[in-house]
Parts: sequence; C-alpha cells; structure tokens
Amino acid sequence: MIDPMDIIGEFYPRNTPLFSLLTDHSRQVADKALAIASNLPHLNLDMAFIERAAMLHDIGIIKTRSPAIGCTGDNPYICHGVLGRQMLDTLGLDPSYGRVAERHTGAGITLDNILAAGLPLPPRNMVPLTHEEKIICCADKFFSKSPKKQGQTMTRDLIVEELEAIDPGHAQRFERWAQAFDL
Repeated sequence: MIDPMDIIGEFYPRNTPLFSLLTDHSRQVADKALAIASNLPHLNLDMAFIERAAMLHDIGIIKTRSPAIGCTGDNPYICHGVLGRQMLDTLGLDPSYGRVAERHTGAGITLDNILAAGLPLPPRNMVPLTHEEKIICCADKFFSKSPKKQGQTMTRDLIVEELEAIDPGHAQRFERWAQAFDL
C-alpha cells in the first residue's frame, strides 16, 4: 500500500510553503473526489485508489515555472501532468497513478489541442478514460492553487466558463462528466 504523503515527501521538502500548497490542494481534491464517488455505488469504484491518486495528481508542479504559487522549475506549467507521470513512473508505482497525473489537466488534453496550440507536450491524447480518472479530473476543477482563489470552491458554471475560454471541447467534456456524476 502506498502512502501519498511519503511519496510527496520524496520530491517536496516538508514544512515548506509549496509542500503545504500541494498537500492542502490535493486533500481538497481527494475529499471532493471521494464525495462524488460515494454517490455512484453502481460503478464499483476503487475508493482507496481515488484517494491516493487524487493526493498525487499534481506532484509534477515542482518541476514547473509558476512563481505565483511558488514553483521555480524549468518547465511551463502545462507540463506538470506529464512531469508528474514521469515522477510517479520512476518510483515503480502502478501506471494508473501516472495516468491520473498526466490526464487531469484541463478536462484532458487531446492530440488536436497539442498540435493546434503547439503545446510543449508529447503528441498523444491525454484525456481521462476511466471513471476514477474522470472523477479526479472533475474534482480538481473545483479548487485552485492560485493565491487569489485559494479557500474558494468554484461553481460548476464558473468551471465551464473557464474551460470554454481554454477550448470548447474541454467545457463539453466537463459538462458531460458533471452531468453523469450529478455535480
């Protein structure tokens, strides 16, 4: 059994602002994902996996450049999912943890998104496929790591509006999942 806090502690110095930011955000996402999943007993979801994967979904932010949240890495923030997957895969974890990290950004990133926008990402689809991946992705959208939005829970309408500004396909995917999960 993996302990997400031990894994995070391998990459993030404990008792630092970035460790706290990541673990606080991840706990919010995990709690929301578990709440969503608990209302879907007919799907026979792996609740323990949902909690652990939600705690690890943003582990890659440390390797990105996002001064507003205290990240001083070399990579664009859009890369945090792919970087998180690499980090988790190097630990020899079940690949499903890395897939959650890679696929949670936006409402998933398609190959068309990557190519059309020239994103610095591997040319492949990175859209959640399993129910667990979709639930974690949805839960993540309700909470921001931005200092301006910390402590706030986003509304479904605001999430759709923000995703629409990124790409209409993201907003449509989120809306389908939100409807299916009764959010």
